[in-house]
Amino acid sequence: MTKHYIIMGICGCGKTTVAQALQQHLHCPFAEGDDFHTQANRDKMGAGIPLNDDDRRPWLERLRDWMSEQAKNGARHSIVTCSALKRSYRDILRQAQGEVCFIHLSPPIDANRKRMESRQGHYMKASMIQSQLDTLQPLAANEQGVVISSAGKPDEVMMDVLRYVCLLYTSPSPRDGLL
Repeated sequence: MTKHYIIMGICGCGKTTVAQALQQHLHCPFAEGDDFHTQANRDKMGAGIPLNDDDRRPWLERLRDWMSEQAKNGARHSIVTCSALKRSYRDILRQAQGEVCFIHLSPPIDANRKRMESRQGHYMKASMIQSQLDTLQPLAANEQGVVISSAGKPDEVMMDVLRYVCLLYTSPSPRDGLL
């Protein structure tokens, strides 16, 4: 069964950096969630206007469908970056064919804000952090996933992610709850 790793968290938490490093280890398909947004969504966020559930639903469904396609094509793993801020959003992603595991990157807010302020050329601005924090619903105990503080250097964070992925990979049955 395909295992889909959703690298989640608020803007600027390191999703893409971690996902690209994990892809190098797993040699599997990778989808950058931002690429699945419509131009209208990008324009809205670029103007500092938070997306609502109606804006996000088609985006989440496209990501879900991409994941199912990877499973149908026989991929052992896939990696997706997606904020996945609400449980209802994660519920849509869990509809994908295969097993869905969430890796929530959660740096201290000050570190996250500094990352966002130094970002160049991205439609998401540091001003969007608070709206994402207001929307964020932490992983529940019955959601398969882990929360990783991504305050350290990228290599340190990646080691934490790899430890979690190795636990999932060697586990004889799906794990429920947080580590």
